[in-house]
Amino acid sequence: MPTPTKGPRLGGGPAHERLMMANLATSLFEHGRITTTAAKAKRLRPLAERLVTYAKRGDLASRRRVLTVVRDKTVVHELFTEIGPRYANRPGGYTRTTKIGYRKGDNAPMVVIELVEPLAEQVVAEATGAAKRAAKEQAAAAAAPVAAEAPEAPVAEDGPAAKE
Repeated sequence: MPTPTKGPRLGGGPAHERLMMANLATSLFEHGRITTTAAKAKRLRPLAERLVTYAKRGDLASRRRVLTVVRDKTVVHELFTEIGPRYANRPGGYTRTTKIGYRKGDNAPMVVIELVEPLAEQVVAEATGAAKRAAKEQAAAAAAPVAAEAPEAPVAEDGPAAKE
């Protein structure tokens, strides 16, 4: 178990920090990515990854453990039905933080923390898209010669032979 942090806890007491982390985790799972300060993201990452691990288990005890942190039942449902199974084959590292510069007012370092998309799902999506494009091209190629082979109707010409 990691040692508790000493000193100020993100500008408040331990209860306030716990509630802030719960709200950040809720927003992260609801929107997929959030923009926050580097210090808050550093504290959020282990919590969010632990909650995704609980969601991967998927049992009732895990759901109740997550409900103690994330109070919104719709977000917990999304976490257990969509996010958890999405990372079933991934051993960890469900979040990514990207530095985006400094906040204008107080020059605090800002980051975007987001859920990492599993690589296997992206590869499957790309392969599915390529297969659909290939099928569409084959269908278009098969339809084009059929249209060219169809006999054309005779066209009446406006000449001396047509008047007779």
